[in-house]
Amino acid sequence: MTDILNLLFHPLPNAIMTVLTGISLLYWLFTMLLGDGFDFGEADVAFEGADVHEVDIPDDADIETDAEPSFLTKTMAFINVGKAPFMVIVTLFKFISWIITIASSLLFNLTQFGWKSVLVLIPVLLLTFFLMHYVTIPLVKLYKKVGYTGEEAHDFLGRSGKMRSTIEGERLGWLEIVIGSDIIQLNVKSQHGEKITYGEQATVVDEGVDKKFYYVKKEITLENISL
Repeated sequence: MTDILNLLFHPLPNAIMTVLTGISLLYWLFTMLLGDGFDFGEADVAFEGADVHEVDIPDDADIETDAEPSFLTKTMAFINVGKAPFMVIVTLFKFISWIITIASSLLFNLTQFGWKSVLVLIPVLLLTFFLMHYVTIPLVKLYKKVGYTGEEAHDFLGRSGKMRSTIEGERLGWLEIVIGSDIIQLNVKSQHGEKITYGEQATVVDEGVDKKFYYVKKEITLENISL
């Protein structure tokens, strides 16, 4: 038993990952005791989160944009955040990192490096990140079968965000808004066809008839008021 405890908390990388994994274990323990269980709920919005979400658009839609999705959006999408609950993916990420860290400490005798052994977490976390793309595939399929479509449904009307593309006329583009810990990208059109450029603040004012996009208008600020 002493040997096991020593392995779990020595060297420093093992201790860090053991504590982080333990925190996730406590989270799920309290979740189960409170009766919430695992999140298999349904929602109207699919994809993205720190959580990151993205609303689908028609296949034949004509979208012209000046920028790609943000780095965070693509990072979260790579490990399938939003297609499975965020906390499930975070817990799995910690668990895999923990296993790799302990294996590395045994394989490379990290104890001899003292506090510098913590640097092993850099390649460990990078390796785990790339592994998560494939490890989460069965998880995504499982949640898809039980009807999971996102972390939480949000009411976007009246919310403001930053344009991630330039829109004008009937052109579709992207609006990025933040709700709590969620970073959400919506497909949007200008309400009256006015030009709204990349980086400007815009407000969601209506939803398209086919519910594939939202109408937005430029947010009035001190910077864009015409005197």
